[in-house]
Amino acid sequence: MRKSNCCLLCLFPPKVRAFIGEQVSLKCSFKSSSPITESLTIDWTYRPATSGQMETIFHYQSVPYPTTVGKFKDRISWVGNVAKGDASIAIQSPVMSDNGTFICSVKNPPDTYHNIPQTMLIVTERGLSFQLTSAALLSILVFLPSVIVVTLLLVRMGRKFGVLKEKKKSGCKKSSIEVPEGTETDSCLGKLRNWCLNCVDTDEEDPY
Repeated sequence: MRKSNCCLLCLFPPKVRAFIGEQVSLKCSFKSSSPITESLTIDWTYRPATSGQMETIFHYQSVPYPTTVGKFKDRISWVGNVAKGDASIAIQSPVMSDNGTFICSVKNPPDTYHNIPQTMLIVTERGLSFQLTSAALLSILVFLPSVIVVTLLLVRMGRKFGVLKEKKKSGCKKSSIEVPEGTETDSCLGKLRNWCLNCVDTDEEDPY
């Protein structure tokens, strides 16, 4: 009994998410029971998510042949390697109207059987601007009040430090509020006067 040849294909993942304007790769890998030859062909077809007709967007046989017509014109590029069982393609600058089903079909004669896997492309906006706006709003609501409180505390501490510095520059002088009446000797002026009086007394007591 002759063993039947087969070509097993695997496309992963079944769903691919892409962002508007950013290149996306559509992966398709295959395994064949026969050696890879120039007879190997790869075809990618596209079916829109909305009602629409299927169209071939890529063909490969020895060399890649991206479509030259339709919505994918000049936007399909070959990123596969048949020697490694890779039949992947890439779509440049995807838009939301590209949403739909992509079908990868690989044939490698004399293999007589092959499955035809497919994947669904979902193109969306990245939403970076929204994320940045949310982050900015969170900063305003959470961090800004904290910054204001810290700033006020620093200003207050700075003022206190300035007052202490001015007092230090003025020496040990005390204000009239801090020094009660009758305690003049505790002030620098009082100490200076007592020192002078002691000097005079000492001069009078010295013998001739």
